Formats: sequence, C-alpha cells, structure tokens
Amino acid sequence: MTTNDNQESTNNNNAIDAAEDKTAIINPESALAAAAQAEKSDMKNNQSNQDKPLSAASNKVKDAGQFGKVAVIYGGSSNERSVSLDSGAAVLQALQNQGVDATHFDPKHQDITELRDYDRVFNVLHGRGGEDGLLQGVLQWFDIPQTGSGILASALGMDKVRTKQLWQGCGLATAPFSLLTADTDWQQVVNMLGLPLIIKPVHEGSSIGMTKVNNLDELPAAYATAVQCGDAVMAERWITGREFTIVIIDDEAYPVIRLEPADITNFYDFEAKYNRNDTSYYIPCGLNDADEKHLQDLSLAAFRAVDAKGWGRIDAMQDEAGNFWLLEINTVPGMTSHSLVPMAAKARGMDFDTLCWHILAQTL
Repeated sequence: MTTNDNQESTNNNNAIDAAEDKTAIINPESALAAAAQAEKSDMKNNQSNQDKPLSAASNKVKDAGQFGKVAVIYGGSSNERSVSLDSGAAVLQALQNQGVDATHFDPKHQDITELRDYDRVFNVLHGRGGEDGLLQGVLQWFDIPQTGSGILASALGMDKVRTKQLWQGCGLATAPFSLLTADTDWQQVVNMLGLPLIIKPVHEGSSIGMTKVNNLDELPAAYATAVQCGDAVMAERWITGREFTIVIIDDEAYPVIRLEPADITNFYDFEAKYNRNDTSYYIPCGLNDADEKHLQDLSLAAFRAVDAKGWGRIDAMQDEAGNFWLLEINTVPGMTSHSLVPMAAKARGMDFDTLCWHILAQTL
C-alpha cells in the first residue's frame, strides 16, 4: 500500500516549462499543476486518456442520495494508521463537499457490527485489517457494497511474496527475491541476488520496515528491523534505474508517474512518501509513447492477475538496460496530499472530489 499527509507548496522553483517533455516537480501541489499543464498539451497519451469518458456507474449517479448512508472506514490499528487517518479525512471531506451522507468509521474504536447500519463503505483502511482481505470478508458477509478489491486480491496483494510468485507464474517480470529467516545464510543470499539488496517485511505497506543493504555485514540488522513487523521477511534484488507508479481505475491505466527521491541512491521510503517535500514527481514520466504504453499494459496484466478490482496502484522499476520489473501492488492506495492516485487522476482531468465520487460510484 503503493499511495498518503500534509505538505506545503512554497517552492517557486517548480515552475512548469511547457516546452519540455520532462518536468521536475518537487512537491505534490506542483505535480498536480504539471498534470494540468500536460492535460492541455497535445501529447498523444495524455490527450487520448483525457478523452475517455468516466465509467457508466459514475455517470449514472446524478444525486448524492443514491449512495445512501456511507461509512468511510479509516484509522484502524495497523502500522499505517497515521497515513490512513490522513487519507480517510481527505476522502470524507470530499464526499461531504458533494452532499454525500458520509461518516467516519474507525474500527479501532467502534464495533465492526455497527457497519450493518450503512448502505455502503468507502475503504481507506491502509495496512493489515483493511487491506489484507479481513475487512473485505466482513463486508461480504454483511452483504455491504465496498470500494476496491475483494477478499482474494486483497489477501494476495498484501503478501508481497505470493504476489510475486503469481506474477512469475503468469510470465510477468518481477524483481528476483528470496525469503529470509533468522537461520538464513546471508552469503548465499548475496550470491543469489547480488548487492545492493532491499530487505522488506512481506506483509507491510508504505515502505515500513524496509532497509537498503549495500554490503553483507548490513544484512542481519536489516533483517532484525523487518522482522519486527512480522515473521515473514524477504530480500529483493536492488534494481538500479528509474521508479514508476501506475494508477489503475476502472481497468484503465492512468498516466504513468516517475518518482525520484532527493537522494537518488536511496529509495522511495516512508519519509519520502509522506513527510518530505523534496521528492520529485514527473508527469509526463519521461518515457516515450511506446514504453509508457508497454508499462501500462504490463501493469494492467499484473493488476488483473491478482484479481484486483475498482482501483489500485502498481509500482515498477526500469533498469539501466530499459527492462521493466514489477515490484508490488497496492489495493487501497493513499489519498493524502502526497499521494499518487490524485496526481494521476488530475492528469486525466479529474479533481480530488470527483475522484472520490467516481470511486464510490463503483459500489453501485
């Protein structure tokens, strides 16, 4: 859980040069401005995306009363609670702005059976409990329509290893990896995957518990950090190159976003995602039309393979040889000021309020 937070857009050095195909944006507000600039340009990919209509479900909802009573679920007890609180508050406000009878529901403080009083659910509960199939199963049992993916896709998507195994079985390129335990032979891991490596908890999102490892001696400490988040820990080959995220809504891949942390030798970690304002976002992403289309198609195939529905996000890398590698899927992406879904939606001509309405309409 691909992404999402407060930010300030006070850097005037982020001016958009319409003559350039690659525009650096130092914070999300400027990223949205860049997306709007791109929307007005004659670039083929963005123009064709802009011309596509919204889903039939979204178009047929003409009155907020059609949604009935809506629970916006956010908060929870996972390690991503703080991000979920920010995401959910933004979604709740957007829906209320449009007259939707929407209420905050926090399962950390409320009995889950109280959801029976609602007509539908907008799920912004990041991490375990909300993104791993548990909430999806409860809502399915209660027969309450919900945004996003169902039990299977949610459970798979929250398990990085099983997601990658599935992609491998489908012939979709994903970065090589290995499961780790306290008894793992670290030298054997390095022999198999090389250096540097990225060490990850298998069942966490938002880059929580992740460590980049540059030499063999750093592996035990990186494992100790990751295992605090759960017993399942993995090592993944470090892909040197460019990082991208692909937002998917209604089985359509939106304009690709390229991410670049201020320190390009590091990775897009929790701080870069939520707390820093010096991460660069590129819309357009800098790929040529053919490569962007290829990456969108690859991401759609990965999304469908997991049986994901409604909306989500695929993270990927392009190595120095130009090859694309899938990293992971986020089935309940962030919806904060730093988040990537609103940026991509803006590039499709959709503001945040409209985006939230559109996602909620998928429940009808």
